[in-house]
Amino acid sequence: MKYTTEELIFATGAKVLKNNAQGRKFSISTDTRTINYNDVYIGLKGETFDGEKFIPKAVEAGSKAYFTTEGTILNNADLVLQIKNPIITYLQLAKLCLNKISPKVIALTGSSGKTTTKEMMTSVCKQQFRTFSTPLNHNNEVGFCQTILSMPKDTQVLILEMGMRGLGEIELLSKYSNPDITIITNVGTSHIGRLGSRENIAKAKCEICKYQKPNGTFIAHDSDLIRKTVEFNGEKIYFSIKDVEFIDKHIGETKFSYKNEGYELNIEGDYNVENSLAVIEAGLKLGMTPEKINDGLKIYSPIEKRWQIEEINGYKIINDAYNANPDSMKAALSTVLELYPESVLVLGNMGELGQDEIFYHQQIGEFIIDKLNENNHVKIITVGDLAEEIAKKLKEKGIETMSFCENNQAANYIKNNVEKDNTIFFKASRAMKFEEIIDGIRGENL
Repeated sequence: MKYTTEELIFATGAKVLKNNAQGRKFSISTDTRTINYNDVYIGLKGETFDGEKFIPKAVEAGSKAYFTTEGTILNNADLVLQIKNPIITYLQLAKLCLNKISPKVIALTGSSGKTTTKEMMTSVCKQQFRTFSTPLNHNNEVGFCQTILSMPKDTQVLILEMGMRGLGEIELLSKYSNPDITIITNVGTSHIGRLGSRENIAKAKCEICKYQKPNGTFIAHDSDLIRKTVEFNGEKIYFSIKDVEFIDKHIGETKFSYKNEGYELNIEGDYNVENSLAVIEAGLKLGMTPEKINDGLKIYSPIEKRWQIEEINGYKIINDAYNANPDSMKAALSTVLELYPESVLVLGNMGELGQDEIFYHQQIGEFIIDKLNENNHVKIITVGDLAEEIAKKLKEKGIETMSFCENNQAANYIKNNVEKDNTIFFKASRAMKFEEIIDGIRGENL
């Protein structure tokens, strides 16, 4: 998408310091490595970097247009626009693009399941609409802008995943996207170490509808916390696994009925079914039929460490170690213990749980104890100091557990002590780098 100088100035409220670019149109760039003559450069700033220092390099690389906060004017530049805040300007430019293309906007967030729900939503919407969605790891302010600015001109449905690490962040994204449909998958304990309470987490998540279109639809997991926190006067729809009737559950397949319509997923897990309910409701609001929605759900497949299943050196590996918090850990363990009763569980530290982090890990141990029955013959391995608290609880009940400090120790133990043909399930926060254990099983050096 290209923009006239007049559009750039109007959208950002920039002060014109130099303009010899009348009649030209520009794309937006934040990267001097790929910039060219038809790009206007905006130097983003962060805690450890200042993109504005690269303005001379951008001009040297071919761009003759840029935004500046410091009023820097280079002789060989054609367009110089002065602004106050680069990230706000970037958001304003994204909003300009959004207004020009004008797709239906679906914004979603949640303590867990938001990326899965986004991918399911994308799979479903593509059955009927030209659809574009947030790429992986692009759910902050910068990624939000990159997503919008890179969507095709013919996009009909834009799906935006919104992450947050504190209050006010999702509200900012809502302001510059004005969603038609908003989704909250759930409110759990992820980031509780930063926000202090589930009430504050709910407040942060409910910011998603702060700037939602008044005639839009808010879709959320049915919880008293969300119901009492959300401030939106438009249509509200709440979903729950309690509204589902399961028809068939097998490894790699789940069939269920929701509101008298049949649906199917090619993946197991009640929590995946619950995520799909938000997708179903959003699809219906877009005017899709249950049949079309089901077509999209059936071809959804997990991505990047989210219940990824592969065979490695004779083991069936289930890698669900993209992230972990107490709620997602319990949901995943419920599925594993139900469908893989003789599996090996490799569990690691859960991050950002604040001062009660030991308690939350002990709670996982108690959860496993409650779930185990005579049909379960699982082996449990923990990695990390906090995950060892899970093991301590299990050992109190006489449940054998191996605990390690390092990933390579766990990998070596598995290779030397776990028989082939076993299913091995991995769950931990991303910082634990559990892919190192899997690479070790594969035979790669750690």
